[in-house]
Amino acid sequence: MHFEILVEDQRLADAIFPGGSQALSVKGYQAIGTEKSTWAERITPHMDIDTNASPSFRYLRDKIRELAKGNL
Repeated sequence: MHFEILVEDQRLADAIFPGGSQALSVKGYQAIGTEKSTWAERITPHMDIDTNASPSFRYLRDKIRELAKGNL
């Protein structure tokens, strides 16, 4: 059984996972989640959250900052 992987995750899986997104999708949801957690742990130390170009990431970042300041 193959599980669907989001397009953004497919690109990442194709770049760094042996066999790419096709090989990962065969492993199922638990394996996909484990891999995504591993990628997050490895990628986040290299991110500059203040200059991230992703609109959805900037929205999330700004809302977290507002929550932290007590503005929501």
